[in-house]
Amino acid sequence: MAREIPLFIDGEFVSSQSTQQIPVTNPATQDVLCTVPCATPDEMERAIASAKTAFKTWKEVPVSERARVMLRYQALLKEHHDELAETLAQETGKTFEDAKGDIWRGIEVVEQAANVASGMMGETMENVARSIDGYSYIQPLGVCAGITPFNFPAMIPLWMFPMAIACGNTFVLKPSEQDPLTPNRLAELFNEAGAPAGVLQVVHGAKDQVDTLLTHPDIKAISFVGSVAVGQHVYRTGTQHLKRVQAFAGAKNHMVVMPDANKQQVINSLVGASVGAAGQRCMAISVAVFVGEAQAWIPELRDALAKVKPGIWSQPDSGFGPLISPQAKARVESLIDQGKKEGAECLLDGSGHSVEGYPNGNWVGPTLFSGVTADMTIYKEEIFGPVLSCMSADTLDDAIALVNANPYGNGTSIFTASGAAARKYQHEIEVGQVGINVPIPVPLPFFSFTGWKGSFYGDQHAYGKQAIRFYTETKTITARWFDSDIPAGEANMTIKLG
Repeated sequence: MAREIPLFIDGEFVSSQSTQQIPVTNPATQDVLCTVPCATPDEMERAIASAKTAFKTWKEVPVSERARVMLRYQALLKEHHDELAETLAQETGKTFEDAKGDIWRGIEVVEQAANVASGMMGETMENVARSIDGYSYIQPLGVCAGITPFNFPAMIPLWMFPMAIACGNTFVLKPSEQDPLTPNRLAELFNEAGAPAGVLQVVHGAKDQVDTLLTHPDIKAISFVGSVAVGQHVYRTGTQHLKRVQAFAGAKNHMVVMPDANKQQVINSLVGASVGAAGQRCMAISVAVFVGEAQAWIPELRDALAKVKPGIWSQPDSGFGPLISPQAKARVESLIDQGKKEGAECLLDGSGHSVEGYPNGNWVGPTLFSGVTADMTIYKEEIFGPVLSCMSADTLDDAIALVNANPYGNGTSIFTASGAAARKYQHEIEVGQVGINVPIPVPLPFFSFTGWKGSFYGDQHAYGKQAIRFYTETKTITARWFDSDIPAGEANMTIKLG
């Protein structure tokens, strides 16, 4: 019988009383790794109440002490890096190297959280009026919550709770029910780093548990990463209940290839950016727009993609792993079939792919379409699989118009040797994150993750300076003191520290 993973409430792991259990399977074998409980209403209330109680004391902890917790935490994450990556690989199907990258990008955000003090400094001005001073403080909100997806079970939780907690808030995390082992281990290490009981809670479940967080009056802010439909639900429901919401949703990311670009760099970048992590990345390149003579490179791109082989996480030569579930595989293969029916030329078909020794894995091989047009389903839908669509444009202006007409605006890139072309592209493109000769332009944590248009619902973005603004309020003070307030007395010659 598979073990049931616990909830993390008030600083300790507790067995859920829920009778509703969701199996967590290895995507390469369908073996059940564990079961995850859907937290009961009472357990949800206990977690939120614990976070609310902990906030009363945690908000008073000096910012330097909160930062030291993050310093200890990042040290523990580095110490357990490979162990975490192995757990992550087994429950997501990612290759070991990809899993290590997932962990590392999260560690980078924790390091930024340790530098939170400089971002929480207010502003001051003397004599805003005669003998009146003005100044502001940055203060935490209260209990915040995060709802995270399956595809980055370490990185995305680490985008959220370290920044929120470093700002003085407490946090309730609801990770994906498809890979909960990694988030539970993250919480265990956070506890080991010295975080007080109640500062972080981890609850498990599905829609009912999400809706509890979205509607509960004690939750002040919601962070979400996931699909378009759920993102819209999170944003609408959360804001209707007067919560601050940041919801990162769908994407359709384009790489524009100019004919003056380095061909081999283009091909290598497109291969990794399109099928890496089995295409299950919101920043994956799923559309390549070849401008002018660059269209002649598509056959060589096909040959390069054909060399990439899916496999299990522990095989060093695995190019990428399986999709997360049989349902995800069926959806991707259905979209591949739809692309063929609608007239796109399938140059490489990953449907029905198999890996020796793992007949039950959710395998889809690299897939390449050419002749794709904007009215085709494979262009309009976010496929979330190892599928790359090739489109053509006569000029850079045509390529920019194509990208700008897309409803999403998460990420894009241009490959070119022309500074003028790059400058024009970065200035005119209506996408939040732009790479120049960089295929997947995910910002480092001292910037913020800035998706636009239908890729984001809300105001302030994840990590960086915007995360601090999202997880805090600004209090502005106007002060005047009168001369009569100055007491008479002897000078104090004693200096006290601490």
